[in-house]
Amino acid sequence: MPAVDDILFSRRRAERFAQLLDEANGARRHHVRSRVDAQLAPLVAVGQRLSVDPPAVEVNPEFRTGLRAMLLATAEREGLGTAPAASEPATTTTRGRLLPAVTARRARARGAILVGIAAGAIAVSGISAASENAVPGDALYGMKRSTERAQLALASSDISRGQLFLDFARTRLGEAGKLRGDRLGYSAVLDDMDADTRQGVRLLTSAAVQRAEPGSLDTLNTFVAGQRRAVSGLLDGSTRADRERTQRSLLLLDDIRDRSDSLRAAIACGLPAPTTSDTLGPDPKTCPGSR
Repeated sequence: MPAVDDILFSRRRAERFAQLLDEANGARRHHVRSRVDAQLAPLVAVGQRLSVDPPAVEVNPEFRTGLRAMLLATAEREGLGTAPAASEPATTTTRGRLLPAVTARRARARGAILVGIAAGAIAVSGISAASENAVPGDALYGMKRSTERAQLALASSDISRGQLFLDFARTRLGEAGKLRGDRLGYSAVLDDMDADTRQGVRLLTSAAVQRAEPGSLDTLNTFVAGQRRAVSGLLDGSTRADRERTQRSLLLLDDIRDRSDSLRAAIACGLPAPTTSDTLGPDPKTCPGSR
């Protein structure tokens, strides 16, 4: 059994590595040094390269098809993603006796274990590849969203989480393109897209204000420019209801660009950090002399 000192040192080493990786990716510097910094520097360099230019992973089509079939069969067998029929009783009986409540708990536990194992093994099993094209209503869509939650839980900083939320908003946009004509489904997925967008924007604008640096705002502006072009593409050939819903998402992107410009100006003229905030994060005052 490892000594307590060894465990403590390993934990501190891991924490220091996370700090150095955050700093390399633009997070606030911690202004501390450790004797293991030199040993960790090569790992930090590798981690930074992977975050900037992730390697392309080719998934064998036969593996993707087989894995998807296996997951669908598992979901159907375990009853994941399906609600009980309205006429189905909440409990079943055997020979006139109610089954113990633990039976239902075990069923739920099996489902939770399946989701947890799948999310934890995502990097090596290719489950993300099997569910990446799922849309709301598909059996694997819950797995896809669980994978996203796992990614957020593993993110090492608010900046990383903010960027992930923007990535998820792009994913929701792709799903919306497949649901055009389905008024309820289309509107619901755009609601999720806008919610992910706001979460990411709030994290990145807060980071820009805390650090008094516009780097996170550059990320926002790049996102808004690309996302606005893609969302505008949904207007072509859409129904009136879909167009009206799409316009609301476009207005949100315009508001985000205005907020980013206001925060950039506030940082440039040295205004103190805003004390008020809303769904887009800090709400700055106007610089003296600005309209």
